[in-house]
Amino acid sequence: MFVSLISMQFYLQAQKKNPMPVIPALSPINSVIMGDWKSFPEVKLNIPITPGPFEPTWESIEKNYPGEPEWLRDAKFGIWVHFGPQSAGESGDWYARKLYVQGTKANKNHLKKYGHPSEVGYKEVLRDWNPVKLNPAKLTKIYQKAGARYLMIQGVHHDNFDLWNSKYQPWNSVNIGPKRDLIGEWSKACRADGMHFGVTFHHEYSWWWWQTAFGCDTTGDKKGIPYDGNLSLADGKGKWWEGYDPRMLYGIDLREYNGVDQKAHTDWSPAPAGIFTNHLDYAGWYATNWALRMMDVVEHYDPDFIYTDGTVEGPFTGNGTGTGLKADAMQHVIADYYNRTFQSRGVVNTFSIVKFRHKTNGTVNTEEFGIPEKINTTQPWIAEAPVGDWFYAPGFTYNSGMMIRYIIEAIARDGNAALCISILPDGTLDQGSLKMLKEVGVWMRLNGESVYGSRAWTIPGEGEMINGKLKMLPGGALSKKHAEFRFDTQDFRFTIGKNNALYAFCMTVPAPGSQLKIKSLGTDSTYFGKSVKKVTLLGYKGKLKWEQQTDGLRIVCPVKMPYKTAIVFKVE
Repeated sequence: MFVSLISMQFYLQAQKKNPMPVIPALSPINSVIMGDWKSFPEVKLNIPITPGPFEPTWESIEKNYPGEPEWLRDAKFGIWVHFGPQSAGESGDWYARKLYVQGTKANKNHLKKYGHPSEVGYKEVLRDWNPVKLNPAKLTKIYQKAGARYLMIQGVHHDNFDLWNSKYQPWNSVNIGPKRDLIGEWSKACRADGMHFGVTFHHEYSWWWWQTAFGCDTTGDKKGIPYDGNLSLADGKGKWWEGYDPRMLYGIDLREYNGVDQKAHTDWSPAPAGIFTNHLDYAGWYATNWALRMMDVVEHYDPDFIYTDGTVEGPFTGNGTGTGLKADAMQHVIADYYNRTFQSRGVVNTFSIVKFRHKTNGTVNTEEFGIPEKINTTQPWIAEAPVGDWFYAPGFTYNSGMMIRYIIEAIARDGNAALCISILPDGTLDQGSLKMLKEVGVWMRLNGESVYGSRAWTIPGEGEMINGKLKMLPGGALSKKHAEFRFDTQDFRFTIGKNNALYAFCMTVPAPGSQLKIKSLGTDSTYFGKSVKKVTLLGYKGKLKWEQQTDGLRIVCPVKMPYKTAIVFKVE
């Protein structure tokens, strides 16, 4: 398989505008101390942006951004479409990086399915990956029936493989593997069904994330044989990947910097904080290419939001996941995005998720895995977690109750929840996922008025206290421990609906005819302190028995309780 003529023309044109610089000769592993990121001045990149009121500075973005769109705070529940070629490994998250680490599950699975990474590496996974049953239109309808109001769709993960007809990355899903513009298909499906959608970008990590591909086995009969990350463009002559530069996929060998190789072989850790001082020309090229790829998606697919991954204040900060360079790439991307939105829509009604950034007008935050203990109304935020893992692997626990309780925990604190239901390598959802989503949809249709458009109340909830804190669903990827986590009839969460009614979520299903007490709704409560006029149970057409007393609101449950997971009382 060779690069198509049209794709090559686009790529060569892009390369002329931003050619990869000459890479310095390698120095020995761990021989170079990284530059101090704190004293290093921020590099101002020369990236043309769409004309408009937004300049590529945080000050301009904050000054001109009109505020987040109302639909975001109203939506409350979305689906995280975290899907790409790494699903082929059936090894969970970070398969592409871990397949080059001896002894890992990913490495063992890769050896069985593909072969040794010195001969058959991740590029061959890309070649062979073809999700023939992926049907974005069908899946979008499934997600809508589950109650989702928006999709977060992966555009490129840390593996550096673009899932659209990318102008600046020849390693993409149109050229290789499925030969499909997947982002184009998802965007078309979302628009057809009136679903908001955003595109996520994780490729800032790639240059330090891919360092495992430059290693080799340290034991066994393949000891010392370099993995395929060490291949050059010339090595591809006559092979299926002729014309594709491996450096555009795997990046370059940066293991000369002290600690980079060691961190690459940990389960998660990014490279040490610092600047790749021997590679500043390459770093500038890399950050520019990173930005141009995002701007390419904005131009051609017009998403409702964009998303960048990370653990610090933003991409290319010089520390944390932004290690390697300090540059204003993110500001260029956001300014271009909002200017282009203004030109095409006449109003800036889009937003940018910059993970873990402090409150900034123009950005939205997320909470990965965990949910904050307290209510956060300072900025819109999305709690995000996968069921099982971010990419598919066998043995996940499927339970609609843990999904619903996760959503409740988030909305009670004024947030959104976006959950990943891992898609199989062929592009379908397995039966466990389909059943789980169907059950979530049933619950959402019954209780939607307490969810959509809601806001946090004075407190997130009441119930059992553990070490002085309200007991809540544990953090982490949703798994067996979440499915088996037990709330009881003293555990409640609260929201205020768009109709100004107060909603009280009992985090379990009480026994028929049992009596509940919501302490925070008593006449002596400092939180409520007023008379209750009416109490109803969503989904129940009969009349409830209830009484507001000084120490709480007492409610007698119906003699029949055909509910699952959690019940919701409307208090007026």
